[in-house]
Amino acid sequence: MLVTGGSRGIGAATVLLAAKQGWRVAFCWRSRAVAAQELVQCLAGLGHDTLAVQADVSDEMQVQNLFDRVLQATGRIDCLVNNAGMVAACSPFADMSLARWQQTFATNVFGSMLCARVAVHHMSTAHGGRGGNIINVGSVASRLGAGGRYIDYAASKGAIDSFTVGLAQEVAQEGIRVNAVRPGVVDTGIHADSPEQMQRRMQAIPLRRMAAPEEIAQAIVWLASPAASYVTGLLMDVSGGR
Repeated sequence: MLVTGGSRGIGAATVLLAAKQGWRVAFCWRSRAVAAQELVQCLAGLGHDTLAVQADVSDEMQVQNLFDRVLQATGRIDCLVNNAGMVAACSPFADMSLARWQQTFATNVFGSMLCARVAVHHMSTAHGGRGGNIINVGSVASRLGAGGRYIDYAASKGAIDSFTVGLAQEVAQEGIRVNAVRPGVVDTGIHADSPEQMQRRMQAIPLRRMAAPEEIAQAIVWLASPAASYVTGLLMDVSGGR
């Protein structure tokens, strides 16, 4: 399994859970070298050999190098988890810059598409592959809109929804399942809200709390497992009922 953006949050939780369930896991990180090394050391302490590669998924050459490195070390990739993503500071739409939109879509949309393209070439039975899984990490913001906060992020995750469904249809007969997990508010430490703002957000969630990253990881690893062998094109909300 290759997890992009695997050094922290949902990505790190997925790397840990997958390794514990028997996957050999590789992950990439862009800027958090210390967190990546700590995760590698943590897994080594648990008896798991993990490959960590620095890569910016919005850069086509770096994506190709990432896959080359992983394939050289492991021989094959059976599952790609497109987790790498970003969200800019909360802002009214009218105050957002084109540069912000370009950065958001470059990472969240084009990064996932670049990684998936390489994965399809490797996994597809039409290209001599063994089949596999692609799991995109979206967001319930795609259907909630995130008005007044980060419409651009929500729009980028809406693109991930469409991409997931379309790619699932295209490669279903080539042995590849494509699904998306759409988290709600997750306790990853990236929220800039004050305690009062966060409390108001919790009131909009039927379960009245944030998700732990491990709860999102459970859904991702399940979708990658044989237990989900007849599931493709699914947009799975893991959002506490919201």
